[in-house]
This record gives sequence, structure tokens and C-alpha cells, in this order.
Amino acid sequence: MKSDEVAKKHPRLFEPVSLIITIVTAVFGAIIGMQIIVSLGVTPNTSIIGALIAMLIARLPITIFKRYKSVHRQNMVQTSISAATFGAANSLLIPIGIPFLMGEPDLIIPMLIGAALAMFADAAILYKVFDSKLFPASGTWAPGAATAQAIVAGDKGGKRAGLLGVGAVIGVIGSMLHIPMSAFGVAFIGNIWALTMFGIGLLFRQFSVPVFGVDVNALYIPHGLMIGAGIVALIQISILIFGKDKKRNKGKNQEVAATIENATEESFTTPIHVAKRTLGIGFIVYMAIALIIAITGGLITDMSFGMLIGFIIFAAFAAFVHELIVGIAAMHSGWFPAFAVAFITLLIGMMIGFPPVALALLAGFSAATGPAFADMGYDFKTGHILRGNGTEKEYEIDGRKQQYMTSLVAFVVALITVLVTYEGYFADNLVPPIDAVYVSTIQAGTSMDVAYQLLIWAIPGAILQLIGGPNRQLGIMFATGLLIATPYAGIAVLTGIIIRLIWVKKKGKEAETPMSILAAGFIAGDALYSFFNSVFKLGK
Repeated sequence: MKSDEVAKKHPRLFEPVSLIITIVTAVFGAIIGMQIIVSLGVTPNTSIIGALIAMLIARLPITIFKRYKSVHRQNMVQTSISAATFGAANSLLIPIGIPFLMGEPDLIIPMLIGAALAMFADAAILYKVFDSKLFPASGTWAPGAATAQAIVAGDKGGKRAGLLGVGAVIGVIGSMLHIPMSAFGVAFIGNIWALTMFGIGLLFRQFSVPVFGVDVNALYIPHGLMIGAGIVALIQISILIFGKDKKRNKGKNQEVAATIENATEESFTTPIHVAKRTLGIGFIVYMAIALIIAITGGLITDMSFGMLIGFIIFAAFAAFVHELIVGIAAMHSGWFPAFAVAFITLLIGMMIGFPPVALALLAGFSAATGPAFADMGYDFKTGHILRGNGTEKEYEIDGRKQQYMTSLVAFVVALITVLVTYEGYFADNLVPPIDAVYVSTIQAGTSMDVAYQLLIWAIPGAILQLIGGPNRQLGIMFATGLLIATPYAGIAVLTGIIIRLIWVKKKGKEAETPMSILAAGFIAGDALYSFFNSVFKLGK
């Protein structure tokens, strides 16, 4: 980015042209997200597409569009399309598809209201905790880093653009050969410990049946591991929030504690007390949303008072934990197991004994939290890099606020788009495939055997998470890998890590910059190919 831009006020969302472009790109993102989620069951990463659209706008021979040569305006465009895509598809359409498939059309609007409120709460919480020591801007957030590199390359050109271009071409070719290039790319820029466990988990998921003759998914092994790791992760986060590093750490740990303390005071733009207050308020907000869902969904007449109170508390807790686990996985790996963690919530709700209608609303509420949180983390990471990695704190905070407001507008557009179009989709039986899994699970019920499997495997998950600590997130990342069934992703991750270690050992620290640019190219190329391949399939 240009130095004179940093000295100026950050571009504003409510400039007339900026607002119009935000709305138009949000409509495009919402439609693409909905169409692909019902057809293919996935949500494409449209951030790179948004960046390319902004670059094209900047090159239009119209004076008013020349201002989009600013990387910060380009960042706002990609934020808009990305937020609308995940908001419409993951946070809204998936939740309302569950009551539809259950034959409860009267619950669609109550579920949509609850999901929309959860989506906005999700985004507000991430905005208030991003770049704290819970979710630092220095975290990997790989898709966001890739988008930033693409925008910078388009702005500066030169060797950086060349490296990014080479990486993107390799990414496209690899994707055409069915190699998960995003997994390969993230191995070059993420935490090695976290990604190694992620890769091992992916390997186990792919080869457990052909090599060991065991289907880990059918035995609920990943789910149990995630429950155990998630409980420990929640405790670790609580200690991080409520603990006092200097008093707790003695001896050789004092230096580490001092480093954390200094980082909190000098490096983070969000103080820990703000993050602490935000999470506390967030939980109360989720309880209020759960109450609204319970009232509008008619649960007051279906459950006893005690069961209703239990539902509200559990639903809020589940949504809160779901959001944190998805955010941690997204920050470290660039992937997040939102479907699977919502499914775990559903399983536990079934074991508690909530009635089917309550379970449908519970699954939808849980599914609505997490995706917006993770996706906004990627967008904020992009902006953080473009704004100089936090070197100008006031500018960074102002820019992040503009991104947040852009996301809110995009979410409103997504909500309106879903509200206007969902009847047409459902009339043609176009529903996100994951909803069929949730509904069939509710209808089939659960057993003590499932509870036993979850309990048994929660123990090693908890131990692994405890060993790794809050920085490495070994338990969460291993369980995440086990929950994702992407062929050869584990091989791609571990191969990338080996190449990275060899490269750094040979070239030293100077290898890190070209590695990160190439990795951004791999991820961008994979995203571009996946997007256009998805659109092409839709046209068939």
C-alpha cells in the first residue's frame, strides 16, 4: 500500500459509490453462496473473487472508479462479497432448511429470526475480540493472508506479483489434478505443531477404513475427541481471560509470561479486558436469542419450565462454544468444521432428551454461529496486512470498523436475499445437503452406545489438548482433521510442512517471505478454480 494512504483517513463505507458497490457485490455473493450450498453442499471462498472485482472496477475508464485503486477500498469490496456469501449460505439457509425437511414449515421464520440474530451477534463478538491474545491478528488466518497478498501484488506488481502468479498457476493446476492446494498452501504459513496434528487427523480420516478397517466417523471417534478437546480449550481460554500471568508463572516461565504481558500491552489493538467483557456479554446475548427462538418456535407449550430453562442455557452455551472452536480451527488451519461441531451439539442435545422440534431449532441455532465469526476473521486479517500489520494502531482500528460496518450491510443484504428466495429453493427441494444429515439423526434418535463412544474418546481429546496448550491447539486441530473428509488433504499438509522445514533450514529466515507469497498463490489458485468449477457445474 502507498504511504500517503496510511496518513489519510480510511475510506468510508457510506460514501455513495462505496455503499452501492457494497450492496451490489453482496447480492452477488449471497446468490452464489445459496446456489452452491444447495447444489454442492459447500460454500466457496469468494474473497479472491471480490478482490478481482475491485481491481477490475479500478481499471474502468470512469473517473469516479479510479479511487478503487486504493487497496483499502478493494479490501472493503472483498469483505462485502465474502460476508454475504457465508452469511446467506451457512448462517441463514442451512438453519432454516432443518425445519423445512422436518415437515415443520411454521418454524422456518422463527428459525430465520434466530439465525439472523445469531449471525449478527457472531460478527459483533469477533469484531470486539479480534487482535486480542485470544484471536490475534498475527494468527495464520490463511485465506485472509492469501487475499491480502493478491491485492498487494495487484497494487505493486514486480517480483511479488510474479511469485503470486506462479503460485496461483500451480494452485489451479494442482486443483485440476484433485490435489487440495489450500491444504498444501496453509502448511507454509501456519503453526507447524497445529498443522501437523491437523494433517495427521486428515490422514487418519482418509485411510482408517482401507488401512485399519475402521470407520472413525461411524464410531463417533472424531466427535468424542472434539468434545474432550473443546472442553479443555474452553478452560484454557477462561484461564487466559481471567488469569494473571505474572502471578501465576514462576521461575523459567516468568520470561514467557512477561512476553505475553508485553504483547498484550504493546502489540494487540484489543485489550484483554475488552475481550473478556465481550465474551461475557456475548453469552448473555446468546441466551436472549435462545429465549426468542424458544418463544417464537412454540417450545413453551412443548416443554416443561425446567426443560425450557435447560434448553435456553444449553443452546446458548453450545452456540458460544461452537463459535470459539470454529474460530480457533479457522485461525490455525484456514478450514473450520462448522457442520461437524453443530452435529456434536445436536448429539448432546439428543442425549439430554430435548424433543425433536427443540433439537431442530438447537441444530439451526448452533449452525448459525461460527461461519460468520471465522469468515470475518479472514477479512480482518486481509485488512490488517494491507494497513501495515498494525503499525498505525488508530488507522488499523478505524479500518477494521469500516470493514465491520461493510459486513453488517452485507449481512442485511444476505438476510433480505434469503427471505425473498428461500420459498423458491424449497419448492424445488433445493436444501443444503447437511440438513438431511441433521434431520435423519434427529429422526433416528441416539443410544447409550453413542454416548459411551463420545465419552471414551473425549478423554484422549482432552489430554491431547492439554498437552498442546492454548497456542498449539493440538486436540482441536487433530479432531478437526478427523472431521474433514477431503481426499489427500493430509498428504498435502504434511508434504508442505516437510518442504517448509527443509526450505527454511537451507535458506534461513529470508525464505519466509517468498514462501508466504507462494503459499498465498496456492490458496488463491485453489479458491479461483473451486469457485469457477462450482459455477460451471451449476450451469450444467
